[in-house]
Amino acid sequence: MSYIAIEGPIGVGKTTLARQLANDLGASLLLERPEDNPFLPRFYREPASGALPAQLTFLLQRAGQAEQLQQRDLFAHDCVADFLFDKDRLFAQLTLSHSDYALYLQVFERLAWDVPPPDCVIYLTAPVQILHERIARRGREYETGISSGYLADLSALYGEYFRNYAAAPVIEIDHSRFDFANEPSHYEELRAALEKPQRYAQLPAGLLL
Repeated sequence: MSYIAIEGPIGVGKTTLARQLANDLGASLLLERPEDNPFLPRFYREPASGALPAQLTFLLQRAGQAEQLQQRDLFAHDCVADFLFDKDRLFAQLTLSHSDYALYLQVFERLAWDVPPPDCVIYLTAPVQILHERIARRGREYETGISSGYLADLSALYGEYFRNYAAAPVIEIDHSRFDFANEPSHYEELRAALEKPQRYAQLPAGLLL
């Protein structure tokens, strides 16, 4: 398995797990860089005027990172990323006006045509209250205004998207019930699922779709 993408809503713990998994596998690590998006604070203050430049900046950033996935030397080792290129449309769908979204899609389609799909997606979920708590703990000032309604809508979009995702196997994990850093058995359950990926699996095992 060469390329593993970790996804989920804001504050769910993607980067922490990506670092742990990449370190364990001896894999290359590819991370989103929200701190490099100068329009993000403006978006959270003024969504109507800040959404399009923030979204296009993220899109171009992710397109540049996706080029690294096409480089032959990257696959000398596994790669773990804390984002999936295609999911960029979920944020755009949620935040952009109809006309801005139409413009965004034109740019997206030009950039996405040769982006390689992952070999597996780890999709993290958590209740909105826990997402809020984790966002508060990491202390990014521009994220303090994120509403519960926005997180709930985003989580719903993620759920619909990944339960219908067909480009790679998906492992859905309730991250409010898994502690990968402090519970070795939880991490081993994830590693076992990665060894034999199904089309769609859920951890803890036995949860209903």
